[in-house]
Amino acid sequence: MRDVDAVIAQRLNTGVPLVAQVSRYIISAGGKRLRPALLLLICGALGFKGAQRFNLAAVVEFIHTATLLHDDVVDDSSMRRGNATANETFGNPASVLVGDFLYSRAFQMMVDAQNMRIMEVLADATNIIAEGEVMQLMNMHNAALDESGYLQVIRSKTAKLFEASARVGALLAGATPEIEATCAEYGQALGTAFQVIDDVLDYTGNAEVMGKNLGDDLREGKTTLPLIAAMQRGTPAERELIQTAIETGRLDLIDQVVAIVGSTGALTVARQAAADEAQRAIAAAKRLPENEYTACLLQLATQLLQRQA
Repeated sequence: MRDVDAVIAQRLNTGVPLVAQVSRYIISAGGKRLRPALLLLICGALGFKGAQRFNLAAVVEFIHTATLLHDDVVDDSSMRRGNATANETFGNPASVLVGDFLYSRAFQMMVDAQNMRIMEVLADATNIIAEGEVMQLMNMHNAALDESGYLQVIRSKTAKLFEASARVGALLAGATPEIEATCAEYGQALGTAFQVIDDVLDYTGNAEVMGKNLGDDLREGKTTLPLIAAMQRGTPAERELIQTAIETGRLDLIDQVVAIVGSTGALTVARQAAADEAQRAIAAAKRLPENEYTACLLQLATQLLQRQA
């Protein structure tokens, strides 16, 4: 990861000071670096040691960071990773334009791999992520969204880059189509579990630990799995209150919504859905060669369910 950070620092060099300032602000804010770590772990598991893995790990981090910059503008978020968001600090125009810079810099760096299949995977993933963002926008304040619609959004918006990161690691290692598909399945399952747990934490987490405002999902009108499960299991009155909260984004209802989500067992439903995805990731990792990197992939999927931030 130190080598990846060195590539990131080098590739943020630009003659436009504001680009470097905004980029460094969000990249140095202490993110988990899960996607580049996943790419490196897959490379390790499959025996690839070439320097190109650092370049492509930086690419996926740039793509992810660009989505965060755009997300925070769309969601009007003021806090991320315990700090003021870039749009709060530098304004919306700078955040959008620097997000564009990071996307385009990522595509410049992809070319270095001289591998059309890798470029195809990352280009497709970037496009699907954008579609997921638009799907989520269309579903804002839509209390009728069901579990399959919710999963479609998070598999596009969040899990797709996890899947692409794992697939690129396999492609760098020259893996067989079967192993490539196994790595992609691991990434998709891990990314899906990660997002479901993230949505659970919006109703159970600690704002200081998480580094974002609790109840943000409700304020933004996002119909996440805890709310879907609560509406399915609650009384008509409880269902109506959650629908009202989603459709209006009224934060004065947050305490009542949290109480309903807790009393209906909706959090248990959501955590079980995340556990099922984590088990799918574990099963995929067990089909890879047995070594210290694969052991880390197994540990990552297991510990995901215990995350608090």
